[in-house]
Amino acid sequence: MTESPLSQPGNSSAAAGNVTKKPVHRWLAKWFRWLHIYLSLLSFGAILFFSITGLTLNHPDWFFQETTTTADGILEQTWLNGTQPAPEDWDETDFGHQIDKLSVVETLRARHSLSGRMSEFLAFQDECEVTFQGPGYAATARIARSNGHYTLTSTSNDLVSVMNDLHKGRHTGGAWSLLIDISAIASGLVAMSGLILVFYLKLNRTLRLALTGLGIAALFWLMRIAMQ
Repeated sequence: MTESPLSQPGNSSAAAGNVTKKPVHRWLAKWFRWLHIYLSLLSFGAILFFSITGLTLNHPDWFFQETTTTADGILEQTWLNGTQPAPEDWDETDFGHQIDKLSVVETLRARHSLSGRMSEFLAFQDECEVTFQGPGYAATARIARSNGHYTLTSTSNDLVSVMNDLHKGRHTGGAWSLLIDISAIASGLVAMSGLILVFYLKLNRTLRLALTGLGIAALFWLMRIAMQ
């Protein structure tokens, strides 16, 4: 009586190995497919936003509209000429210790409906300069300390410019900065899980890998040209 190939000791161990490896192979394929699909759906909005704004950033002349307005007014002189003592390490150039910065900033913001964050407050002997900045927005107030008179210049850009600044994380807060980090990580995971799935698809696998390598090579070639 002739033994079947599977009944032989060597073949039985090989068959057992295939039985144990196949479920793991399928589990990994299923897991990467799940990750790729649902992470793509979850990050769809962010990926689309950064893709579109990448194009508009590269062609700022396609969409650009700027509006500048000016206003003036008077601030309380007591806010600008306080009697607080100078700090021990005072370099005699920054007179910020004599200014009630909070009152100045909040009054300007309330009077003129200023948006953005206060990015700079310079206090000199004769005047102060306060700057507010946000995505696609900037406002600067120059204040005379002698009489409290100020001139405010506000510049607002169009929606595309705002989106471009959001793409760069320019003049944004910590929450938006965190979103940029999460979007970058999610995009990387989507790309890597898609590449890994190629190895589980036997049909045209060589062609897909060749196209991936070609795309990476083209990217590095263009980077080298750009840096020359």
